[in-house]
Order: sequence, then C-alpha cells, then structure tokens
Amino acid sequence: MTITDWPRTAAAPTPVSPAPTAVSETPAPVSGAPAAVSETPAFVSETHKRNPEETGAAPRRPPLTGTQKLAVGGIVGAALILAGIGLYLSFEHVASFAHEELRFGSLGKGQLFAVGVDVGIMVMIAVDLLMAWLKRPITWVRYPVWLLTSATVVLNAASAAPKNRPWELLDYIAAFAHGVVPVLFIMIVEVGRDAIDRIVRPDREGRDAIPVIRWILAPVATPRIYRRMRLWGVASYPEMVRREQDLLAYEQWLKRKYNGDLSAASDDERLPMKMAPYGYTVREALAMPDQQEAAAEQREEEAERRRLEATTRKQLAEKQAEAERLEADGQLESIRARVDSEKGMARAHSAAQISAAEKAAARDEAALETAVQAEARTRRAEAERQEAEAREATADADLRMAELERQAAQKRKEAAEADRVAAAEAQAVETQAVAEARKAAAEADRSAAETEAAAAETRRAAAETARREAEEMERAARAAAGAEAARKAAAEAEKAAAETRRAAAEIERRAVEMEDEAKLTSRERSVRKVARLALTAGLFHQGLALEDVQCELYELVSIADVQRECDVSSTDTASKYRQEAVALIADGYRLPR
Repeated sequence: MTITDWPRTAAAPTPVSPAPTAVSETPAPVSGAPAAVSETPAFVSETHKRNPEETGAAPRRPPLTGTQKLAVGGIVGAALILAGIGLYLSFEHVASFAHEELRFGSLGKGQLFAVGVDVGIMVMIAVDLLMAWLKRPITWVRYPVWLLTSATVVLNAASAAPKNRPWELLDYIAAFAHGVVPVLFIMIVEVGRDAIDRIVRPDREGRDAIPVIRWILAPVATPRIYRRMRLWGVASYPEMVRREQDLLAYEQWLKRKYNGDLSAASDDERLPMKMAPYGYTVREALAMPDQQEAAAEQREEEAERRRLEATTRKQLAEKQAEAERLEADGQLESIRARVDSEKGMARAHSAAQISAAEKAAARDEAALETAVQAEARTRRAEAERQEAEAREATADADLRMAELERQAAQKRKEAAEADRVAAAEAQAVETQAVAEARKAAAEADRSAAETEAAAAETRRAAAETARREAEEMERAARAAAGAEAARKAAAEAEKAAAETRRAAAEIERRAVEMEDEAKLTSRERSVRKVARLALTAGLFHQGLALEDVQCELYELVSIADVQRECDVSSTDTASKYRQEAVALIADGYRLPR
C-alpha cells in the first residue's frame, strides 16, 4: 500500500470484528467470544431443541432446576436475615442517638423516628422491586432510597462518635463498623433488583463495563471513551475500542500521506477527528460530505420539481382563464349581434308602419278636400241650374251625374295608385331592414365562430399542457418506483447478508460449544476454525484427493485470513494451520449441524 492509498479499516462495523493489525497488536475482540459462549450452557443447550430465531419468537429461558431454586431460596433468606439484623442495629443506634443528640423529647420519639426512616426505606425498596418485577421500573425511586440509606449510615456512624475527647483510630473503625450493615443491605437490594430486571426483561440491551485495568493503565484516555459510550449510546466496549483503533489508524495514514503535517489535509479528510467526540465512526464521518451533497441535490431537485409544478399550474390556470374570457366575449358579441338585429328589424318595421300611416292620412286628407270642392261646385252648379232654363234641367242633371261618376272613378284610381305606391315603399323599406338585420346576424355568427375557434384552440392548448403534466407525473412515478425497487433490492441483499452472518455465527457457536465439550487445545481449535472458514467459503471436498483439497483450500483461505482469524502473527504458524486443516477435512471434518 502506498502512502496515498486508502487504509484498510479495522473491520466491519460489528462488535466481534478483528482490530487493525497495522496500528497495534491488540487481540481481536472475537477472541473473547468462546468464553462468553461457554459461560451460558443453559441457553446454548436450548438451541438444540428449537432455534428461537427460526420461529420468530423471543428466546425462552429454561425453568430453574431444583438446586437453583434452593440456591435462590437460600439467597433470599440470607438477605431477609441481613435486613433484620440491619434494621435491629440501626433501630437501636439511631433511636438512642436521636434521643440523646438530636433533641427528640423522649426515647419513644427517637424510636418512632428510627422506625419511620427504616420503614420508609423498606417501602420504597419494595415498590422498586415490585415495579421491576412488573417490567415497569421507576428509576428515580432508587435515589431517595440511597439518600435515606446514606442518612441512616451517617446517623449510625455518628452514634459511635467519641464524646469530649479527640478521635482515635479505634473510633474511626467503630464509626465504619456502624455504617457497614446498611451499605451492605443496599448493595444486596441493588443486586436483587438487577437480577429481577434481567429475568423479567431478558431482551433488554446490556451495557458493557470498561475493565478496571484500563482505568489504571490509561487514566487519561479511558474517561474520554467512557464519556463517548454514555453520551452517544455505544453499549459495546469492544465496538468502542474498534472505533478508537480505526480513528488511530486513519490519523496515522493521514500523517504518512502529508509527512506528519495534519494541517495540510483538507477539511473533509479531518472530519473523522472532528466528529469522533460526537459518536461518529471513521466511515460515517467520511461519508458525511457525500450524504450532505446528495441530500442537498435531492432538496434542489424537489424544489425544482415543485417550481415546475407551480409554473405548470399557473400556465394552465392562465390558459383556462383566457379560454373562459374569450368564451364570455364570444357570448357577449353574439348577444349584442342578436339584440342589434332585433332592434334593426323593429326599427324597419316601425318605420314602414309610420310611412304607411302618413301616406294613408295624406290620401284621406286629399279625398276630403276633393269632396268639399266637389260639394261646393255642386252647390254652384245647382244654383246655376236653378238659374238656367228648366228645359236644360234633365241634360244638366245627366251631365252632373256623369261628371260625378268621372270624378269618383278618378278618385278611386288615384287612391289605388297611392295604395300601390305606399305598399311598394313599405315593402322596399321592410326588405332593406331585413337585409341589414340578416347582414348583422351573419356578422355576429362569423364573430361567434371566430370566438369559438379561439376558445377551441385555448382548450386544445390546455389539454396539451395537461397531457404534458400527466406525462411528467408518470415519469416521476416511474422514477419513484425504480428508486423503491432499488431500495427493496438493497434491503433484500442486506437481509441475505444478515442471514449469512447469522448462520455463520450459529455454526461458530455450535463449533465452539462442541470444542468446549471435547476440551480441545488452542491449536486444535485454531485448525478447526481454518477448516470451517474453507467449508463456509464453499470448499467442495467430496470425492477429491488430498492434493485437490489442499489446492482448493489454499485458493479460498489465504495466509492473511488465517492470521486474522486465529490471531497469530507468524506466517509459518498460519501455513501449518492450513496444512493441518487440509488433513482434517480430508479425514472427514464437516461443519457442525
């Protein structure tokens, strides 16, 4: 590996992963796994009957044996005896001290004070144990119990204080002796509470304790590790050690890359050191910039998509409003044309009627004038005829009759001519008004047709916009479906990997259990671990010769793998482990079932 190459990380983010050999020779956390497995024979033996992970149910603990029940009964009885002793001693000492030194009026009042303190402690302890038994623990109840117990310890120790003389060594021992029993009782109560909590809540998350030897050997670095574990919820101490080793390996790699000058590294490269106090691993800190950029790009894409959707909706609303406006204008023009046509026809009809009435009135006036003149002439003719000779009376009468008939015929002819002219003029006026009305109606129809065409074009544009929006939504839906399928495939792959890891862990656990039962040596265990690595990696051994089995195992398991899994630094030892594993597989060794 060159200076600029990316350093190999310590291991995958699991508590049992081996530590990076490039940084230190610290034993891998996995080496402690056999002891942890061998310490739980009851749970291991239960897996032979039924695997709880395969049924999907929580692991069931086997019932207590007779010996275990007797042990529990003995412990409870001893705790009760200790409680009785502590109450008795505390009652006597505290009652006397309260009467003599705390100014209680009488010994009876001091005894009541001592009983109240002790009963209060017992009641709160009983409530604490009961709620823990009911899987509903009340954490803060423990603190008043500790406070009252501390008060009891102080009162008991104060009752042994010397009077009117300085303290001696024996006085300190006596004060310590008076406070031992209450402290011991509280310790037993805490142990019992934790035992009840472990029994009723077997699936609770445990928290590893930092070994005492680390506090002694690394008094400066250990508090920092403890702080990170408590602040950021890292329950596994091996996991926290692996994180520290990863961070140290990365820091060393940066120093090699920049010749010891970490200030020359970029901000992104220094992120693991900056984010380690906040619970981030090296991988998580290095992945932060990419994740944040991806999140920012996603937010920008989401904002752009919302902006495009808003623009599309705005354009669609504008098109629809324009279409409605044009349609309203067309309807208004059509109504105006129809009203104007009706008005023109009404005006033409009214003008024709007025003209006909005026001509009829003129004809009546002319006829009346003619009749008056004729009557006047008749009277004058009558006077003349009266004055004329009688012999001409018959001839004159005939002449007048003829003249009257001629005049009446002339009047009828004139009246008929006037009626014909009036009718022709009325018909001509009516025809012109109707033609103008029809022309206005045709113009209104043409305008309405143009308006309807514009509205149809607007509706077509709106439909095209809606179609494009639907296509965009469909593309977005397909993209979302593709992303969902990709996430589902990734989840399936992760699930398969988890199943594979679980199966490998189960095989390793059964193998370790069988090796514990067989009481194998460390070398024999290491050889079998190498053989299991090869078989788990897919070594096909049936019907193969020893040389073929050896070739295939050497291809599947390298010297580095043996060194890492068996925690050995010598390549010669690792090579011997591989040779012995080949012989073991050839002799018929198989994965435990």
